[in-house]
Amino acid sequence: MSEQEARSGRPSVYTAEIAAVILARLMEGKTLRAVCRDTSMPPESTVRTWVAENREGFQDRYRLAREIGYHTMADEVLELADDGRNDWIEQQGEGDQKVYKLNGEHVQRSRLRFDARRWLLSKALPKIYGDKLELAGDKDQPLTVVIRRFSDDGTSAPA
Repeated sequence: MSEQEARSGRPSVYTAEIAAVILARLMEGKTLRAVCRDTSMPPESTVRTWVAENREGFQDRYRLAREIGYHTMADEVLELADDGRNDWIEQQGEGDQKVYKLNGEHVQRSRLRFDARRWLLSKALPKIYGDKLELAGDKDQPLTVVIRRFSDDGTSAPA
């Protein structure tokens, strides 16, 4: 690290250029934490302050960038599920025979990555990626709501 970099540290002043880089990386599906690991970027806390204070309209652009980034992550989830590379390890069998063995560690890591992203998407954009909950009754026995009033002594009173 040069003496100039040591004295100046990470950027903390909002500029349109830094904001544009942050937003572009978020739209690529990167997390804010990953973006801010870059020493040319401000710390996470600074960016979150810019969002909270809506510095130069940053809040709406940040929210849109995050939403687009989540859709990018959704594409990645499909790629993770379809990617079978490294699922099998080639080993030397008897003689010149090659044997393939399941690479359980890689499969489990892929599953973890898939599940973590799927969970995050279900929480961040529940209307699109969340589980659909539907309360419905049978067409012959539809759901009904019963409202009862109780008296002070705990007995049911007419509504």
